Amino acid sequence: MKPETDAFFISERRSPLSRKTAWLFIKHYGELADLPLSAHPHMLRHACGYALADQGADTRLIQDYLGHRNIQHTVRYTASNPARFERLWK
Repeated sequence: MKPETDAFFISERRSPLSRKTAWLFIKHYGELADLPLSAHPHMLRHACGYALADQGADTRLIQDYLGHRNIQHTVRYTASNPARFERLWK
């Protein structure tokens, strides 16, 4: 059954979760995962940026997708990553 909203985080009643509730869920599940730092929603943006870069997405595409006005905020995701070089030669 399709949700009644385009929100990413939805409740059992298919309505958008509040910003605070989503933040608390992410923090809670970060603690359950025993992450070495406190999880927060902005980490999802970072994870998305790094995942797009790891998949070879163009820097301008990542910039547009993340809504960055300044390309310098995006280049951090495309900085050299040793794992990318390993996959390049396989």
